[in-house]
Amino acid sequence: MLEKILILDFGSQYTQLIARRIRELNVYCEIHPFNKIPPIDTNTKGLILSGSPFSVHQPEAPLLDLGTFKTQKIPILGLCYGAQMLAQTQGGQVLKSELREYGRATLEVLGQESALLAGLPQKSQVWMSHGDSVSQLPADYVGIARTEGIPIAGFAHRSEPVFGLQFHPEVTHSTEGMKIFQNFVVSICQCSQSWTPASFIEGSVQNLKHLLGQDEVVLALSGGVDSTVAAVLLNKAIGNKLRCIFVDNGLLRKNEFEEVLAGYRDMGLNIKGVNAKEVFYTALAGLTEPEAKRKAIGKAFIDVFEAETQNVPQIKWLGQGTIYPDVIESVSVKGPSATIKSHHNVGGLPEKMKLKVVEPLKTLFKDEVRRVGRAMGLPEQLLGRHPFPGPGLGIRILGDVTAEKVAILQEVDAIFINKLKEKDLYKDVWQAGAMLLPVNSVGVMGDERTYERVVALRAVTSLDGMTADWCQLPYSFLAEVSNDIINRVKGVNRVVYDISSKPPATIEWE
Repeated sequence: MLEKILILDFGSQYTQLIARRIRELNVYCEIHPFNKIPPIDTNTKGLILSGSPFSVHQPEAPLLDLGTFKTQKIPILGLCYGAQMLAQTQGGQVLKSELREYGRATLEVLGQESALLAGLPQKSQVWMSHGDSVSQLPADYVGIARTEGIPIAGFAHRSEPVFGLQFHPEVTHSTEGMKIFQNFVVSICQCSQSWTPASFIEGSVQNLKHLLGQDEVVLALSGGVDSTVAAVLLNKAIGNKLRCIFVDNGLLRKNEFEEVLAGYRDMGLNIKGVNAKEVFYTALAGLTEPEAKRKAIGKAFIDVFEAETQNVPQIKWLGQGTIYPDVIESVSVKGPSATIKSHHNVGGLPEKMKLKVVEPLKTLFKDEVRRVGRAMGLPEQLLGRHPFPGPGLGIRILGDVTAEKVAILQEVDAIFINKLKEKDLYKDVWQAGAMLLPVNSVGVMGDERTYERVVALRAVTSLDGMTADWCQLPYSFLAEVSNDIINRVKGVNRVVYDISSKPPATIEWE
C-alpha cells in the first residue's frame, strides 16, 4: 500500500509548498482541509499542520483535536500557526508578539538534541511570518531552537514524535528547510522514499485496470502535457478501449487543431477529431463573467462527448487530464480560504452527467506529470510544451467571446509564441500567452488616428503553477514582438506586458 504524509491545511498561502518539498523527497503526500480529515490508517506515516492567516486567539480560529494522532503515535509537525495551535491545545501559552516578524531571521539550534534538527548548523537562515508566538511551552515539551527575537522558535515533546516550528521551512529562504523535512519524513516518519515516476506508472496502470475492467473510456485530448500523459497511461491500462477525441472548440491556438491531430495519430492513439466551434460559440454567446464562461465551456465539452458517444453504450467513463493544482484551486482545500476559480476539469462539470469521470493524474503537480511522461518515453518536444488553459482563448478574451475576437487573439498569440521559439526564449518561460482586453485605445498609424484594441502579453516562470513570477524578457524582444503585432494584426494598436506575480495575481486573467 502507498505510504503517505498527511498535510492539514489551515489556510496558509504556503501549504502547497509543503507538499512540493515532500514530493521532492519521493514521498507521497496529500493536502486536506483541517476540518475534512480522511480516514487514518497504517499508511499514514506523519501529519503536518500548516500555517494560517488566523490567530489562535480569534473566536473563529480553526482548531483541531490531535488526540487520535497522538494515540496512534503518528509523528506530528506544526508549522507557524500549526505550531502555535499545537502548543495552545496541549497546555502551553501563545501571546501576541511585541513586534511582528516577517522575513529572514537567523535560527540558532539549542543544545537540546532533536531528531528534527539533526545535522543542521548551529545557525542558519529561516523565513518568519507571524504576529503571535509561543511564550510558554506545555508540560513535557522543550525548546529546540530560537532566534534573536523569538526565544521559542522550535520545540519538541520529550518522548513523543511531536514538533513545532515558528518559521516556514517550506519556503526557499529557509536555507535548511529541505534538511528539516528530510529529518521529519525519512528519519522520524520512516518513509521509504519509493514514490517515483516508475512506481506511480506501475501503480496507476494496475489501479486503472481494476477500476475500469472491460468498460471503454472517452478522453478529451488537448495537445497539452496533462491530457497526453493521461491518455498514454490509460492506453497502457486498457489499450484500444480508450477512445480519444480532440475537439476543435474554436478557442485553440492558430493551426493547433490540424497540427496536434496529426501528432497524436503518429503516437498510435485511437483518436477522432471533432469540429465543434459553433457549439462553443453558441454556448458562450453574451457571457462576460469568467465563472459563467468556464462553466459554459465545461458543459459544452460534456455535451460534445456525450453526443459523440451516445451510440457507443460500452463507453462508461470520461477521462480527464486533471492535475493536483486544478483540484486545489477548484475545491476549498485551503481551510477557511475561498475558492480561486472553477477549473474546467472540476468546476465546469454539470451535476448530472451520464459518464463517470476518471482522472489518473489528479494527485500530481505539473512537473511530476512531466517526469511521468518522460519515464514513459514521450517526446521532449511535447513534454516541454507550455501549459495552455482548458477553456483556451475563451478565458484570455476578457468579456464576451466572438469568432472575430478569437481570430485576432490567435494571430497575436502566434506571433508571441513563435518569436519566443525563434529567439530561444521559449524554454526559459513556464507559460506564455496573450490576453485581448475589453478596451480600445487611441493610436496613430501613418497620418490617421486609430481607435483599436489593446492586447496584454503574459509570460511567467514557475515550477508547478501554484506560484509564479513574471518573466523578465529582454526589452529588445518585447519591442520587436509589439512592433510585429501592431503591424501585422489588423485591429490592434497597443501592446502591454503584464508584470504581476502569483500571488497576488493569477497566471490567467480570468
